[in-house]
Amino acid sequence: MKIATYNINGIRSRLGNLLAWLERERPDVACLQELKAPDAMFPAKALAEAGYEAAWVGQSAWNGVAILARGVRPVVSRRGLPGDAADVQSRYIEAAVDGIVIGCLYLPNGNPQPGPKFDYKLAWFERLIAHAAVLQASRHPVLLAGDFNVVPTDFDIYNTRSWLKDALLQPQSRACYAKLLAQGWTDALRTIHPDERIYTFWDYFRRHWETNSGLRIDHLLLNKRLAPRLVDAGVDRWVRGEKGASDHAPTWIVLDAGRSRPRRRTSGA
Repeated sequence: MKIATYNINGIRSRLGNLLAWLERERPDVACLQELKAPDAMFPAKALAEAGYEAAWVGQSAWNGVAILARGVRPVVSRRGLPGDAADVQSRYIEAAVDGIVIGCLYLPNGNPQPGPKFDYKLAWFERLIAHAAVLQASRHPVLLAGDFNVVPTDFDIYNTRSWLKDALLQPQSRACYAKLLAQGWTDALRTIHPDERIYTFWDYFRRHWETNSGLRIDHLLLNKRLAPRLVDAGVDRWVRGEKGASDHAPTWIVLDAGRSRPRRRTSGA
């Protein structure tokens, strides 16, 4: 079973990119972020014609998340992250697909920092940590997938020099991510590629894509019940190089139907 996460950065303007990726890679589940479209403008028909059922929470011009499943309908258990009834930003959706509970999230960017946007990022992160603890303690296999907008360590970025003031690298952001992992979540990409500088995001400036000056901010976290099934993980880099591409590339895992041990790779593998 292949499950991917992909910050599409505008689903209407990049629908062609999305459909091309789905046709070539055929993930069983795809978690999307930054739809930048209201619910009524979500391209459900085009995705259904491609073989994917969908559940989504849209928002005009900003945010928006979705879970696509090939040949089956995601069973939605939650739209929105608990903990703040006044929060109207569309950043979290949770659904069951083939027995796995999947939380698709778009964590706030937090820039500029310091300031209210960074405060919102940290507050949202703490709400995620609280909800993740409940999911970790459940009897179900659970996956948290999405754009976490945090670079966990200096090994997850090409160079920290021009990013030192960015919200993605702040000690508070990294501390929240570490606190989340401490609950027992497995960072799939880093587990499979412990020694490789592997990136999921390259911004549009200063030839960062052409020079592979990237960041790892898209993550797939497996709870203790799901982690033994992890077989492989990677990044579909070719998508980032396509015309009109998002600044993110799809990041994915492969799960065994039974219990397996993660296959670690080295940079020379």
